[in-house]
Amino acid sequence: MAQTAIITGGTGGLGTAVTTRFLDDGWRVVVPWVAESELGRLEERDGLELVQADLLDEGSVAEVAALAGDSTRAVVNLVGGFHAGEPIHKTPLSDLEGQLRLNLFTGWLVTSAALPAMLAAGDGAIVCVASRAALDPFSGGAPYTIAKQAVLGFVDALDADYSAEGIRANAILPSVIDTPGNRAAQPDADPSGWVSPAQLADTIAFLCSPGAAATSGAHLPVYGKA
Repeated sequence: MAQTAIITGGTGGLGTAVTTRFLDDGWRVVVPWVAESELGRLEERDGLELVQADLLDEGSVAEVAALAGDSTRAVVNLVGGFHAGEPIHKTPLSDLEGQLRLNLFTGWLVTSAALPAMLAAGDGAIVCVASRAALDPFSGGAPYTIAKQAVLGFVDALDADYSAEGIRANAILPSVIDTPGNRAAQPDADPSGWVSPAQLADTIAFLCSPGAAATSGAHLPVYGKA
């Protein structure tokens, strides 16, 4: 039986590239989705299973983990959100809560649900997406920056808890990702230095491969030319 990867956000601008790469590498891939409009972003392929799920609901996440089953050997947490707004004293707490829910809580729930299968096998890889902003904050981005710093803390905690069990956890820190959404949001920017989804997919695939068996707890910059 093929190894299974759960890829959250697998129908997004980055996620489609990552999902395609894992399928090309022979993985069985389980991709949770929320809106029906997302389904057309991925072609039907052998090994791809799409499941509607609310990744902030423990019961729904448990169903995703059950579908992935005992062959689960990787979790790739791509779900997240961006925030740029006002300085901290003008920023409502709800903005921070929203960023933590999207960027941290989803990954926490999905990873927690998938861990028993990896623990039973004594093998597994977890990859989370932080951001360059976690190391280099920008004005007005406190909720986003703090949430992405929390992702790094989560990866460090996973490494501390599970590396001795054969499960490795790593974070990638992209700069601006060259997706259609980012191009639309920044029409006057020069995307030539942005990191491409394919480049990030290569990095994530490596971190989930046997070649990265000795790597855990890493915070890996993936900045492109920016």
